[in-house]
Amino acid sequence: MMKLLLPLCLIALLLLLAAVLVIGTRAMVQDLFMIMCLLVLALNWNMLAGFAGLVSVGQQAFVGIGAYTMFAAVILGGLDPLLGVLLGGVVAMALSVPMAFFTFRLNGAYFAIGTWAVADIARLSFSQWKALGGGTGTSLPKGAAQNMFGVDSVRAMLGLSRAAAVDVMTYWLVLALVVALLVSSWAFLRSRMGLGLQAVRDNPVAARSVGVDPTRLKALVFLLTAFGTGICGALIFIQIGRISPDAAFSLLDWTAFVIFIVVIGGIGTLPGPIVGVLVFFALERLLSDYGTVYLIMLGVIGITIMLFARHGLWGSFIQRIGFDPLPLGHAAPKSDPVS
Repeated sequence: MMKLLLPLCLIALLLLLAAVLVIGTRAMVQDLFMIMCLLVLALNWNMLAGFAGLVSVGQQAFVGIGAYTMFAAVILGGLDPLLGVLLGGVVAMALSVPMAFFTFRLNGAYFAIGTWAVADIARLSFSQWKALGGGTGTSLPKGAAQNMFGVDSVRAMLGLSRAAAVDVMTYWLVLALVVALLVSSWAFLRSRMGLGLQAVRDNPVAARSVGVDPTRLKALVFLLTAFGTGICGALIFIQIGRISPDAAFSLLDWTAFVIFIVVIGGIGTLPGPIVGVLVFFALERLLSDYGTVYLIMLGVIGITIMLFARHGLWGSFIQRIGFDPLPLGHAAPKSDPVS
């Protein structure tokens, strides 16, 4: 019964999220857009750190590369922003190859520091790109987002203004990205490769002894998460409409908050980032008026959860109920009864 109930609840939630465009306000759509974007970043970081054991603090590099590629495609290439979004993901994935070449030679804390250093080098490099505003940044050309492919169709279907239709387009795109990530992650983690990846995370030596190639699996995950993060970065900055190196490569916004979301929700689980992003958004709304106290409170809450709920909120929940509604492993085969 539970196996059927959970998918039905997820489908109902998906339909409700799609219907927000009709029953909700524009502000609600924009809030949900940002929640979905943070969820995409959290799912990608969770795949890296929670399943591949690659604790990166340089994910802001792929957000910035994806966003800058989209701006370059629109401003310098005269392309549609949607095509720029796709190019943003492709370029982020391509640039993750040299990044992996250097950082994969490091382990643990050294890998984390290495990814942060590469991300900062990327920020400094893009700040020298004068055609895109250099250190002060630039804006999308007037009307570029509002003339994006599909906006006219959304306007005709829902009777919205051009600005509201852009919100709807980007919201649908990021919602589709969330669904694609959740489904593909679940399918991948339950496949032989996914089980091999989790084995590498738990014991690389033992995994290698049974034929698993840790480097190949980790590199595959690193490239795919760079692609997803780059696409998400491009979508975020279509909504914002303006870019600068400090905003696009922000360690706090695109990596530190994402790590907080995954850790409090439950690292190494698929529902954990969903729980974490909802808690983070609620805390942000409650505490954002208190300035620096907001960041202090986030730190205190994060430390408290790490001390008293080491598996995160979702991990504590499944420990309390005694079973996992979304298992990623396979049940052991039943042994034949002794005749």
